[in-house]
Amino acid sequence: MKEYLKKGLILLLIFACNNIVFAQADSIDAFVQNQMQKRRIPGLQLAVVRHGKIIKTGNYGLANLQDSIPVSDKTVFSINSITKAFTGVATLQLVEAGKLKLNSTISEYLAGLPDTWNRVTVQQLLSHISGIPDIVDEEEAVMISGDPEEAWRKVLVMPIDFKPGEKFSYNQTNYLLLGLIIDKLSGMSFQEFITNEQLVKAGMPKTIHSGFGATKNIVAHAACSYQYQKGKLNNMFFSFPPFLQTAAGMSSTAAEMADWIIALQNLQLLKQPQSLTALWTPAVLNDGETGGFSSLINGYAAGWAVVKRTEHPALALVGGGRSAVFLYPGDDLSIIVLTNLSGGLPDEFIDELAGLFIPDMKEANGFGLSASVKLLKAALDKVGYKNAAEEVKKIRKANKEFTIKENEINSWGYKLIKQKRVPDALAIFKLNVFLYPASANAFDSLGEIYAEEGDTELAIKNYELSLKLNPQNSNAAQQIKKLKSTK
Repeated sequence: MKEYLKKGLILLLIFACNNIVFAQADSIDAFVQNQMQKRRIPGLQLAVVRHGKIIKTGNYGLANLQDSIPVSDKTVFSINSITKAFTGVATLQLVEAGKLKLNSTISEYLAGLPDTWNRVTVQQLLSHISGIPDIVDEEEAVMISGDPEEAWRKVLVMPIDFKPGEKFSYNQTNYLLLGLIIDKLSGMSFQEFITNEQLVKAGMPKTIHSGFGATKNIVAHAACSYQYQKGKLNNMFFSFPPFLQTAAGMSSTAAEMADWIIALQNLQLLKQPQSLTALWTPAVLNDGETGGFSSLINGYAAGWAVVKRTEHPALALVGGGRSAVFLYPGDDLSIIVLTNLSGGLPDEFIDELAGLFIPDMKEANGFGLSASVKLLKAALDKVGYKNAAEEVKKIRKANKEFTIKENEINSWGYKLIKQKRVPDALAIFKLNVFLYPASANAFDSLGEIYAEEGDTELAIKNYELSLKLNPQNSNAAQQIKKLKSTK
């Protein structure tokens, strides 16, 4: 091949590869901006790690609305309870140093605690299954007393909430106690220990400079915090006292969080692969199950929440309803999304964002559906959704293991609405009432979609059927009243 042809071919290949990269970057940016618009998120920072390298970072929107300051590489965001993951790593570092055992009771390390607390293990503190009373009123997001010392005295005399290991209950006292253990065993404050053993080693200068303490400290380039109250955007202020900063108190950037994840997975922070396993394995309750925040985030390990599922399991760090870090170890992918909106809930869309890198994780491709629902989806995608009931009959005849639950169908219907496939969603909700004619919830959902489509008569009819099946369905009663008033 002549030299000029070789050069031309090389340039063509480079151009093609660049186009692929830019197209993917554009799709990521478009997805993020769409989510920000839907959720009314003022500012957001993104980092994506694939195969041990940062392949994408992004800054979007405003860090400070008052002065129209855009999010930049310098912007640091409060990460709230994601701080607990750093505490988990610190705990495993002490295990590797031979100073701590996860299955030991806390009485081996701390004196002067109530007798009912002494049977609790370090692992139970880490995974929020201790039963120890909470020093923070979670509903009000404040300590049980405005004075930290008084709050500590109060919590010491409170009865335990449940027997250790009985259930999952998110609790800040657990991490207060872990901080005391880290202080004692490391010979320094846990703030110093985390800084020296993680932030310095991972190369996180902005995080180090931000320090611990949340928003009371003046931090250069800190994003303001916001929340919606009665539909109006307001400033949000909070801080934790020093003894609770193992639970929530750090600020960081998405890129530095990505560097921390890379350092962790490269065994720069922990030395043993089994330490990572211990860090990420959810604690088991007394009944053999695991407990977590929701049906999605359904386990909790050593400061790390866990998404236990067959397809693409994940570690899920969430903080303040505003920031999230998802690691997909089997896919060698990590996604960090930091925002300045409490209630932005990026954990709700990170899986779909991951689908831009792993196509079978897209909801449109059936991710999150059960095996039976996926089988039905594949058939309906070919023949159409109008005759869904007939397709179910055919599949049942050919496959005796085919089972499809009412709640699965209902959930699928709402996913189709999100994908703007309303006619298909309507067909699926119709299928649900066909398969489950005694379900008030199935008729309620069918009534809802008819109402949204403007078919008042059928909406009322299905809400009435739902109410007949369940006279306690207040939503159906309210919707019937509302729909009849507009006729």
